[in-house]
Formats: sequence, structure tokens, C-alpha cells
Amino acid sequence: MALVTTTKMFKDAYEGGYAIGAFNVNNMEIIQGIVGAAKKLSAPVILQCSKGARDYAGLTYVTKMVDAAVEDTGLPIALHLDHGPDFETCKQCIDGGFTSVMIDGSSLPYEENIAVTSKVVEYAHAHGVVVEGELGTLAGVEDDVVVESGNESYTKPEQVEDFVKRTGVDSLAIAIGTSHGAYKFKPGQKPQLRFDILEEVGRLLPGFPIVLHGASSVMPEYVKMINEFGGEMPDAIGIPEDMLRQAASMAVCKINVDSDLRLALTASIRKHLAENPSHFDPRQYLKPARAAIQEVVEHKITEVLGCAGKA
Repeated sequence: MALVTTTKMFKDAYEGGYAIGAFNVNNMEIIQGIVGAAKKLSAPVILQCSKGARDYAGLTYVTKMVDAAVEDTGLPIALHLDHGPDFETCKQCIDGGFTSVMIDGSSLPYEENIAVTSKVVEYAHAHGVVVEGELGTLAGVEDDVVVESGNESYTKPEQVEDFVKRTGVDSLAIAIGTSHGAYKFKPGQKPQLRFDILEEVGRLLPGFPIVLHGASSVMPEYVKMINEFGGEMPDAIGIPEDMLRQAASMAVCKINVDSDLRLALTASIRKHLAENPSHFDPRQYLKPARAAIQEVVEHKITEVLGCAGKA
């Protein structure tokens, strides 16, 4: 089996009332943990790579490792560029073998967002690649994407139909109250997703796949573990999983997860080295870290996404 696009994944997810997990990857162990969970649960999966992760690992290494995951598991796997900042970055990933790219023009004026998104769509579709666009901005930090709290903006439902029609995008990331990074909300602030916006978008674009970014739940057991073994990480509040399940039952077909993977990996490594200070072989501490990644992804597939058995 070769890499696939998200077209069939999203069609099945929309009709089935579930979502596909899009998990950010940076190295081999993260990829192995993610696809290990997906294979165990027979779930379709999206492996996504930000520009920063691509620069860190190298485009060739990323694509070859994901090709190995496809060969090893036989699963339907899409390779996606997360938060492509410009046409050239998207083009490089399309030419390099990605089956899906996101062009993030959300910080641009509306007409400029349409222009750059349309340019990426034209090139991508000519090469059999699908495109995710974005309307609205999320607070928080993810690689080079930085939006200060208070400067985020909800997606305007009245714009989505025009945007999709004029750009030809295959899916759309919208802002309804999620946030990038582990520190999503201020102390005492209650997370709340704008399901009224999501419902209106679904009404305006029936059958069209919607994407949620910044949707990690910030699993508290890993924050606690990091602090127990030498960290100074304050309590972080993520998106409640019942809200994510509700979104997946509506128009949301793709839910992005990054921070939860980072927390699990870091917590596991810190715990192992604290308990085994003489260990210096990377295999000794990366093996349990890989298992922690798999545990998180299994939880997301079964308890949040609902895509187990859908491969």
C-alpha cells in the first residue's frame, strides 16, 4: 500500500460521525508509537509534520520513515504538512511526496488568504495532493505560529462558503475556541468550544470536512510526571475530551494532536533517567517513551476520535 490522501478518510468520517487523528511527528520513535496504536486498533491515521519538524528531521528522512510505516503496517496513512507558511514550503512538500498540505493564510487579510490558498490548491491538485486552508486564528504557540492571548479570532461562518468556493480547498481549519500549545487557558478560565459556529459552518457546507487545531487535552498524568522528576511545569488546562467527541460527531473530520505527544515523550524520558541515572544508551529511554506515545494515541483513538476499526 502507498500513502493516501485524506479524501476517502474524511468522507467516511463525516458519514460515520467520527474523526481522524492527525498526529505531529518529529522522529522515528514518535512515528512508531503512533502507527503502533493505529495498527493495533485498525484505525486510519494522518502523520503530520510542521515546517519546524521538517527542518529538524529533514524532508527526505520524514518521507522515508513514513513510507516505512506504511510498508510495515499496511494502514491507510496520509502524510500532511501542518501550518505551511507560504506557497514555496507547500510546493517543496508536494514535490517531496506529501499527500496533503495545509496553507495557513489565517493571519493575512481575507483576500490575501484567498489568493495564497488558491495558488497552493492549483499546484497541489495538479499533482494529486489535497489542501487544507484556515479561517480564523487560534491563540498559543506552535513552532513559528504565535498568536498572543486576546488576539485570536473566531471563524466567521458567513465567510466559509465564499472561501471554500473561491479557493477550492478540500478541508478547512476553523477557530472555535481551541488553542495551540499546553497552556491554553488562564487559571480559572473554563474551556468552551463555540459549537454554534461549528453547527452553522456545517449547515452552510454540508458534507464538507472541518479541522480542529490545538486540540490536545493536556493529559494531567504526564504534567504530574514531568514535575515529579525534576520539572517546573505549571498545571495546564487542555480541551475537555467530551467536547472533542461532540465536535467529532458533527462536521469535524480531523483533530490535531501534538502537545499530548510531547508531554508523554518528555515525561517518560525524565522518569526513566531519574530512576536509572546510569543509563546512557538512547534505546533504554526511548523505548518506554515510544510506548508512552502509543498509549496516548490508543486513548485518543478509542476515547476521543472514535475511528477504531475504520481502517
